[in-house]
Amino acid sequence: MAKEISGYLKLQVRGGQANPSPPVGPALGSKGLNIMEFCKQFNARTQEKQGQVLPVLITIFTDKSFEFVVKTPPAAVMILEASKVKKGSSEPNRLKVGSITWDQIKTIAETKMPDLNAFTVESAMRMVAGTARSMGVRVKGEAPWATAN
Repeated sequence: MAKEISGYLKLQVRGGQANPSPPVGPALGSKGLNIMEFCKQFNARTQEKQGQVLPVLITIFTDKSFEFVVKTPPAAVMILEASKVKKGSSEPNRLKVGSITWDQIKTIAETKMPDLNAFTVESAMRMVAGTARSMGVRVKGEAPWATAN
């Protein structure tokens, strides 16, 4: 018989670096979960993604057990890494802080595909490019689908 779900919890934790200190400890402790058990399992699963910010969706069951799903890093974080910028622009419409190529956008879109609600890589690329523009990161070159006509 399936366990009864009592709730969900979303966190963003650096891969391989989960520890009981805030924000992980208080968030899990308030739900009555075993904090150290989560940290051990999370660190073991994310060893190859050391240091990357990873969203995690924790399903909490009524018997205080849990399951979790590790998602791909946020598009904004991947864009900042690709453009080698510390943070996005405070005025994205006026002040551009960096630039990124369509090839880099395609790589990010292909990585993010499982977590995006897009059916094609092209539509995923449009989503990532929109995120980049809203962060004040310029997209260099012409879109690959614009030259196909």
